[in-house]
Amino acid sequence: MEIIADSLEFQLNRETAIAIGKFDGVHIGHRRLLEEILAKKREGLEALVFTFDISPAVLFGAGDGKVLTTREEKRRIFREFGVDILVEFPMTMETVAIEPEDFARRFLSGALCGRFIAAGEDLSFGRYGRGNAKLLLSLADELGFEIKTIPKVKLQDEEVSSTLIRSMVEQGRMQQAKDFLGEPYQVTGRIVHGHHMGHSLGFPTINILPPEEKLLPPFGVYYSKVRVGEALYLGITNIGKKPTVGGGEQTGVETFLYDFEGDLYEQEAEVYLHEFLRPERRFESLEALKEQIARDVHEGRRYASENQR
Repeated sequence: MEIIADSLEFQLNRETAIAIGKFDGVHIGHRRLLEEILAKKREGLEALVFTFDISPAVLFGAGDGKVLTTREEKRRIFREFGVDILVEFPMTMETVAIEPEDFARRFLSGALCGRFIAAGEDLSFGRYGRGNAKLLLSLADELGFEIKTIPKVKLQDEEVSSTLIRSMVEQGRMQQAKDFLGEPYQVTGRIVHGHHMGHSLGFPTINILPPEEKLLPPFGVYYSKVRVGEALYLGITNIGKKPTVGGGEQTGVETFLYDFEGDLYEQEAEVYLHEFLRPERRFESLEALKEQIARDVHEGRRYASENQR
């Protein structure tokens, strides 16, 4: 997959089918957009995703800056979908001031050779957010592209949106988030050395430190699966504060992998959170902690067995 990022100076020489949007979460509504451009790919166009490196809310200092899907996670999802080209358009005070008509002419039609554009009915781009699917439709004949507007997808009597999924994650409703995302909520990072307490307790774990911008569910223990390379492992994951060398604390994602022995340090891991088991708590002794971990692992094995049938 070709990635165009951090630049306004690009020019393609092949015709494309473009899915445009923020794609935070890459939920089942977003996946409808991807299906549209993949259908056009089978007709000979290049499948292209046009998204933004940050959201307008972040640019203008609104919100907490947390995302459902980090840049690396989006790239993984788009690559696996079969997207040919990903444009991570820089969101700056200059680019948000571009008139939407000029934006469509210069980038969508011109630099990206767009011949088909799939957009949600709530699309917003350009100066004052005035650009939308209706505007693109009015420019279609002039600029030589076809427009397909995708209506809001509904599930469980709710309109699927990144905002709704964010609330599910914040409340630890991981099974429901999975339904709306189309896959379990994931946290991705490089496996690092921890304090090896799990090993000393008889439950060796892998540790990742999630990116600061990653939205995490409530601290606690989750049933999980972990992908490292091509291998997929069943596990049980704890999300919580980890002491650091400097005396402070950092949020860590620590996972015990069932029936695994080996060294995975420095490899990238994708931790998929399937269901919340219990909240984080403090223990009076290491022995009490060890007993609770044993119970968690037992419950995790039962859950894994029941959900593999």
